[in-house]
Amino acid sequence: METQYSLFGKKIAYKWIVLSVTTIGALMASIDSTIVILGLPEMMVKLHADLISMIWVIMGYILVSTVFLLTFGRVADILGRVRMYNLGFVVFTVGSALCGFSNTATELIIFRLVQGSGAAMMVVNSVALITEVFPPNQRGRALGLNAITFSIGGVAGPILGGLILTLADWRWIFFINVPVGLFGALWGYRALKEMSTRRQGERFDVLGALSFSIGLTALLIALTLGIEYAFTSTPIVLLFVVFLIGVAFFLWWERRASNPVLDLSLFNNRIYNFSVLSAMIQSLALFAVNFLIVFYLQGVLGYDPLKAALLLIPLPIMTSIMAPLGGNVADRIGARVPATIGLLVQGAALIWFTRITPAMPYWQIGAGLALMGLGGGLFYPPNTSAAMNGAPKNRLGIASGTLATLRQAGMVTSFALSLAVAASSLPRDVMMQLFVGNNVTLGSAPMQAFVTGVHSAFFVSTFLVIVAAGISFVRGKEDRSKLAEEHAATVMGD
Repeated sequence: METQYSLFGKKIAYKWIVLSVTTIGALMASIDSTIVILGLPEMMVKLHADLISMIWVIMGYILVSTVFLLTFGRVADILGRVRMYNLGFVVFTVGSALCGFSNTATELIIFRLVQGSGAAMMVVNSVALITEVFPPNQRGRALGLNAITFSIGGVAGPILGGLILTLADWRWIFFINVPVGLFGALWGYRALKEMSTRRQGERFDVLGALSFSIGLTALLIALTLGIEYAFTSTPIVLLFVVFLIGVAFFLWWERRASNPVLDLSLFNNRIYNFSVLSAMIQSLALFAVNFLIVFYLQGVLGYDPLKAALLLIPLPIMTSIMAPLGGNVADRIGARVPATIGLLVQGAALIWFTRITPAMPYWQIGAGLALMGLGGGLFYPPNTSAAMNGAPKNRLGIASGTLATLRQAGMVTSFALSLAVAASSLPRDVMMQLFVGNNVTLGSAPMQAFVTGVHSAFFVSTFLVIVAAGISFVRGKEDRSKLAEEHAATVMGD
């Protein structure tokens, strides 16, 4: 029998309460990955900071929210997902307030790290909580609704930041999170209940978590700083070596640890394995697209940062329309077909973008963005649903953490590659000014060089998306009757 929750005298199914709480957290986390972009020039002046410090205001948040996903997923499996999710709300809200009170760039970077750790706690547990309470024939739709928030939040961040800056000081970019975070924390504490059964005697694998975090941190720093110091420079090469050693030791240790932070048996499930791999390659291929298009709109077409952000709207609108539909289709026939079609549609959008020229009108750019959003809506919910369906109930936290970590790593790598494309075709000072939101218009020579570089980047992304589509198609079919039986047994047990 489905759990009911009483709200203002009305009975509401508990699963919808979970979706409402996790949606608030997902929206906050996704908005804050991009909301500060338009505020960077003002922050740089008022905090007397340099350009590199401002870049780390963005990258520090993304770095921490990526590195800690696996760790927090495992901790949640041990201590409880609801407890970890609610703690994430508190940490994120406190971090937001501290960011608003920062007096130096160093303080702001440190407090953004706090924010990012809270975001990691929420992101990794939101998918696990949704998977736990929704039956298999509704998970796709629920994850589709949750996916809307990530899509909208990523584009809404710069727009909301621009609106705040027209009305108030840059500090309110962070202060605005406080009332929303307090509401979300209280709502989660009041409404959520722990459904997973914690195993007695399990210990946290400190050495495994430490080696993984050090290795991934080295990789992400190398990718983001490689633009400044060159990827062949000694410091960057050493960081790549640290990454390889850290990952090699991590995999060696996890095979021997009694309670590993990453249960490698997850990858024995073909559907989970291929779903995670296709998600990572898709992120690697497509996350750079937004940045390259923003650079194009600002540097080539001459739009200011706020207008450039507003012109990205066709992408989240189409994702918002298609994500619930993609989830519904996956609930009926499985993930393989809609997810694969979604990737092929995104590949078509990338091919469309390879035609981009300085004279291309915006409506053609908007059409490509809409096509990209349509494919994303068909891919994200079914693929995530398939991955989580392939994980054991007592490992949902680490399964979600692994999926999110590899997807985020693909995003950061894609981001670094987009900067590499810009750096190879633009003067470095111009590229950095575009990155932090200053209004810069390119001359004819660098403009054409940048467009040529963008063509190459989109061709590479097209190849990667086709590879992801192939992996998605051969993942296999989910045993939906078995999943339904497992969920029914869980509900009866609760």
